[in-house]
Amino acid sequence: MPETSAPALSIVVPAYNEEATILEILARVRAALGDAPEIVVVDDASTDSMARLLAEAALPGVRVIRHAKNAGKGAALRTGFAAATGDVICVQDADLEYDPADIPALLALINDGHADVVYGSRLSGGRPQRVFMFWHLVGNRALTTLTNVLFNTTLTDMETGYKVFRREVLHGIVLRSNDFTVEPELTAKILKAKRWRIYEVPISYHGRTYAEGKKITWRHGITAVIALVRYRFAD
Repeated sequence: MPETSAPALSIVVPAYNEEATILEILARVRAALGDAPEIVVVDDASTDSMARLLAEAALPGVRVIRHAKNAGKGAALRTGFAAATGDVICVQDADLEYDPADIPALLALINDGHADVVYGSRLSGGRPQRVFMFWHLVGNRALTTLTNVLFNTTLTDMETGYKVFRREVLHGIVLRSNDFTVEPELTAKILKAKRWRIYEVPISYHGRTYAEGKKITWRHGITAVIALVRYRFAD
């Protein structure tokens, strides 16, 4: 039988004030995936030197789109998804919490025809995990449990930043959230469609402290609960 090539891949990188890590994460993506994937960096109106670093680096195969005004991760993902041209789209945060070396394992389930959506789970075990903030763990588990109750599913990590989709999954999904609430909104709308094959793969996680640049706070937990309930019963 003739060999079939893997679908074209786009990596969408939402980024805000990540001057310390942006070039390193892009280098790691290339080291893990080679030159083939399209990389779309969405600079959400950063106020540090990230834009300058990207311009000076002029990395081949990397397209940078800059927002004129800071709008949040959800807005950055909308921009990135609209610009991406690949058949498969992977979200890669611009910090170093998620290791691009894990991406091939996520892609394999899609490339082999088993999955339409793959989440990288920080909470299912089997991969290195930084010993981290207890209340963040409690919050993540609580939000994932609420997701499972509302949508009758068995996710272990709804809030993960590693999400990979076939392009068709994003067709028809209108993302309304501008901030980090995009994570529960996106998950809710995928689950509500009830037609996509969703898998999870264990990933490593190198979580940052607030001093190191972490941006999510307990307030996001409240808005995430509201979003899950809202999008369970409305569009």
